[in-house]
Amino acid sequence: MTGLKRLTGKVDRFLDLMASSRDPDVRRMVVSTEGAGDRSLFVSYISEVPIWKATYRLVIGSGAGQNPLLQGWASVDNTVGQDWENVQLSLVAGAPQSFMQNLSQPYYSRRPVVALPESIAVSPQTFESTLMPGSARVFGTVADPSGAAIAGATVRAYDANGTVAMETKTKAAGGYELGLLEGNYRLEFQHAGFRNTTFTGIVASNDSPVQKDVRLDVGSVTQTVDVSANALPLQTESASVASAGGKNLGSGVALGGTRNQFTRLEQFGKLQSSPPVQYTVDAARARAQSAATAQELGDLFEYKLTDPVTILKNKSALVPIVQSAIGAEKVSVWNEQAGLPRPQRALWLSNSTGLTLDGGSFSVLDDETFAGEGVFDPIRPDEKRLISYAVDLALNVNARQSTEQQRVTRAVVNRGTMTQHSEVREKKTYTFRNEDSSPRTVIVEHPARGGYELRGDVRPVETTPTWMRFRLQVKPKETASIVVEEARPLQTTYALTNINSQQVDLFVRQQSIDKTVEAALRKILAQKTVVEDLDEKKTARESETEKIFDDQQRLRENMKALKGSPEEKTLVQRYTRQLNDQEDRLDALKREIEQLESQHDAAEMALDQMIQEISFDVNL
Repeated sequence: MTGLKRLTGKVDRFLDLMASSRDPDVRRMVVSTEGAGDRSLFVSYISEVPIWKATYRLVIGSGAGQNPLLQGWASVDNTVGQDWENVQLSLVAGAPQSFMQNLSQPYYSRRPVVALPESIAVSPQTFESTLMPGSARVFGTVADPSGAAIAGATVRAYDANGTVAMETKTKAAGGYELGLLEGNYRLEFQHAGFRNTTFTGIVASNDSPVQKDVRLDVGSVTQTVDVSANALPLQTESASVASAGGKNLGSGVALGGTRNQFTRLEQFGKLQSSPPVQYTVDAARARAQSAATAQELGDLFEYKLTDPVTILKNKSALVPIVQSAIGAEKVSVWNEQAGLPRPQRALWLSNSTGLTLDGGSFSVLDDETFAGEGVFDPIRPDEKRLISYAVDLALNVNARQSTEQQRVTRAVVNRGTMTQHSEVREKKTYTFRNEDSSPRTVIVEHPARGGYELRGDVRPVETTPTWMRFRLQVKPKETASIVVEEARPLQTTYALTNINSQQVDLFVRQQSIDKTVEAALRKILAQKTVVEDLDEKKTARESETEKIFDDQQRLRENMKALKGSPEEKTLVQRYTRQLNDQEDRLDALKREIEQLESQHDAAEMALDQMIQEISFDVNL
């Protein structure tokens, strides 16, 4: 008994200590009411719970023309301290602003903690969404034979290589729109209960949008999938998943058996002791179903579970929310600034599911083999996005850049100024070597720089705020290159009044002006010479006038000094004759200066008029 008492005392002290640690977080709430009579008071509060997490699996089949299968799950954690029994659960995706602020707690300024740098492996990479898709528009409506709109019909555009260039679904009014690059396409329209309809020879152009209205004929369903086994029940009693002798792949999947089979364990809970059921990839496509319906919720997106669920406290559930085919193209992405030695293997997804895919992790099964995993940001319906999942070891890459100063390509003369347009051209050459036995589609991400314009015939398939993406096909065991030419325009402005003959001679040697502009500039220089000659003559006359004034002053001083001297009479007569001659010369100089000023003003006015009237816009 003594030992039990001591243990009881220790437990009591431990509980007291735990209670004291919670005292600072306890707040007393007082509800004050006014008025008379009884009333019902409803008190509610918001409880913090972990965010739900999305994880996906992309199953790529080996069949030609078969779109990959996108399967998605939501991981939900119950941490509220009580069981959720038969609750209606809705999962909302979005980015609303929310925060917590403890107003009663004192705050202190803290110094930041800077972690030591670490060497890490290649991290999963996300890619920017499209800013400028293909500008060639193909649009129209899809209707049944009676003219009623068909919503949710799949519209695919195939390029000349048979690759899906873009995929979308018709809206509620049956309308669709595709943004494509210029070229020839094949359009395919598909909807359950109607016959597939295909149109070839559709020419997409940036200058003229193409309208293609389609009426689908009623027909039988072209493909039916029969599933003989009953679906596994969805249980959420436990957070543990046991693999049946296979390798855990995440997202509720365990690999096992032979290479052509894998075990699907989409039941997240207690597993029965019976042997696991095995399916092929095609069977998985037919068998797996989504346990949620999706809908827009203002700026958010909601996955609403179709059946009530039970999640015990401190347990988790993995609920399937997406099960749909999705348009995807297998590509290799190269971004020189990413700092990776080789391109990345990626999928170019076209979200044709009609759902908003919340951001999360994903894994890829290629021909029933694990191919890699990665993460992506939220993807809206009909949005196209790159997602990478592995390193492409078969591709070697080399990038080389060159810069050259181009000569003047255009000369514009207007209102007394001449502007010469030139440009600095830069060429970036990306070279890829494919050592694999299968071809590669390479997407090159080239920086989109302000002030630069593309030159040449190479155009990006799409543009993001930071990157331009170019497409390149590399055949097996071959080398291919793509050259991105850019130019930065330069402008140099000259005032025609300041141009001299040496500059004109330089322009002629550099071939930055043509003969027409040269003749106009020579004419201006000739008129400037006339003005300068008149100005020099006027300056010479004014200089002579100043000298005469100085000499007259000297003669007058001499005459004052001769008073009372024997030579006064003779020298005065001599000085007087000189003064008379100088006065005559001053009168003549005055008339010449006035005449030169008049001629100078007229010549200068003619020069100004000539400069203002000259106007050229010449491409060199």
